[in-house]
Amino acid sequence: MKMQLALALTLALVPPPASAACRLALALALDVSRSVDEEEYQLQTGGLAEALGDPDVRAALFAFPEAPVSLAIYEWSSEHYQRLILDWTPVGTEAELAAVRARLGGWKRQPAPESTGIGAALVYGAGLIGRGPDCWDRTLDVSSDGENNSGPVPERVRAEGRTAGFRINALVVGNPYEERAVLSWNGEAQLTAYFKANVIQGPDAFVEVAYGYRNFAAAMQRKLMREIGGRPIGGLPPLPPAGRAGDRLARQ
Repeated sequence: MKMQLALALTLALVPPPASAACRLALALALDVSRSVDEEEYQLQTGGLAEALGDPDVRAALFAFPEAPVSLAIYEWSSEHYQRLILDWTPVGTEAELAAVRARLGGWKRQPAPESTGIGAALVYGAGLIGRGPDCWDRTLDVSSDGENNSGPVPERVRAEGRTAGFRINALVVGNPYEERAVLSWNGEAQLTAYFKANVIQGPDAFVEVAYGYRNFAAAMQRKLMREIGGRPIGGLPPLPPAGRAGDRLARQ
């Protein structure tokens, strides 16, 4: 009887086959503002490609082929600059993952404004998720090495409900020397606190830290494992729909 009850509870947590199209829509936003030089740009795009090829990340991506993860990637700088790198793409096979990594490997930087528009990046991400696949979970992941200094502030964007209905995580890039505890108070800790207070939102939202862009790939791998591999399939009810707020923003 106990075994039957446990099985019944387990099955109750798994969505029915009709909804098993996509378990996670994950949009990744990369900072390309003035503080990111050419070498750091390559470490960022290459680091994401490297993290996606990590054996543990690949295993997590392919763990449930009936409902794959879907990825979208864009870069951003000022209030008026967001550039789509990869539109929504399901990643349920080695071939699909290889195509995403090849896209990142062949991506070329274009001139971008110098300022940092995190709020506008969130608005763009909301539009992207609003027209994205109907997945059990939806997450926007923002990478940055600075605070907002262009366009709407992220806390106002959140307060106005323009990012309602999905989770926001962050990857902050600190100074590589801040791995030394004596320096960690002045930079990484401040930036992490800023993102925790003003940017991230939703159940289990978190901030991951990379100490310099040379550690970006490792930090991204840790973050992807928490997002893709750390949540039990069907273990939580889906978030409310992203709603038409994202659709309205996409049309503006």
